[in-house]
Amino acid sequence: MSSEIRPFTLEIPQSDLDYLHDRLTHARWATQLPGTGWERGIPESNLRELADYWHTEFDWRAAEAKLNAFPQFTTEIDGQHIHFLHVRSARPDAKPLLITHGFPSSVAEFLGLITLLTDPADGQAFHVIAPSLPGYALSTPLGATGWTMARTARAWIELMARLGYDRYGVHGGDVGGGVSGLVAALDGEHVTGVHVVTDPMTAANVATFLPGMAEGLDPNDPVDKVILDRMDAFRREGSGYLAIQNSRPQTIGYGLVDSPLLQLAWIAEKFESWTDLPIDRDQLLTTVSLYWFTGSGASAAHTLYDQSHSTEWGAPPAVPQGFAVFGADETVRRVVPAPADAHWTEFERGLHFPAMEDPANLAGDLRAFFGPLD
Repeated sequence: MSSEIRPFTLEIPQSDLDYLHDRLTHARWATQLPGTGWERGIPESNLRELADYWHTEFDWRAAEAKLNAFPQFTTEIDGQHIHFLHVRSARPDAKPLLITHGFPSSVAEFLGLITLLTDPADGQAFHVIAPSLPGYALSTPLGATGWTMARTARAWIELMARLGYDRYGVHGGDVGGGVSGLVAALDGEHVTGVHVVTDPMTAANVATFLPGMAEGLDPNDPVDKVILDRMDAFRREGSGYLAIQNSRPQTIGYGLVDSPLLQLAWIAEKFESWTDLPIDRDQLLTTVSLYWFTGSGASAAHTLYDQSHSTEWGAPPAVPQGFAVFGADETVRRVVPAPADAHWTEFERGLHFPAMEDPANLAGDLRAFFGPLD
């Protein structure tokens, strides 16, 4: 296995751009039934507007240049091609910070966050390492089955060793939060602390998978009832995308790889449902385009399948833990397994993608948590 780290520049062939535009020009549209809306999926009018912008106004080359403004690299770990950003701060006191995106996202999620971390106006600075998850975007093609969060965590530990970082912090949300927790649990000798982001919706969704959680909540308690209602709503109405990928990733993968409309709808629906503050449409389409050009809608689905069939979830980290809750309400503390001495910050707005929705507050909380840690 080669441990070589190679510089990388993103350059999508013009023929791939031309093909995307041709597919969007000749797309076949599903007719929306009268009187229906978001409860049945992304409405036709919303998707048409977004697809038209993707086709006629979105500047992929400008998005590509924004990504290429940050140093990018590739390497092979455990037989898998891995892409990552490695942005070093000029500050002599900067600390290494490994940040991991989730689903359905990419490293483009961090475009507005990285400079706030590497070159802050004040406070702690960071050297930022942001890998693309195996099977996602530029960490493709997926070379094998079995890329669970635990296997990814071990790959990240190897990556940080190759980069020469003896002490480093980890941060993430969604799948990236799970990977970060596992890195902290498996490499506590080198990890200074683990920081994750969550929100009331995500906390309730995750709670549906925790054995005994529902039974431990009191439906007569007002706060517990809100949690139970959210868990029930996720099971009945919000988990279909996950059930499909957890059970038939190959089947849905054909459509995601073949149809730009499906790939756009698959991601845009989640960005709409899982955000509270406005996000930049070009940043959203950068992620959608990365999935489309790399055909990673299918391979990302396969990693979700493998995780759902995994029995390795890891032990609680023994390092300092930090939590940033966006769109916070009284429910989150009851379902998030945070130790009593954890760093805990609540923000009124934002939800699942705070690196895009509220990067300034997220960067501030990362500085507050990691700044005092050695």
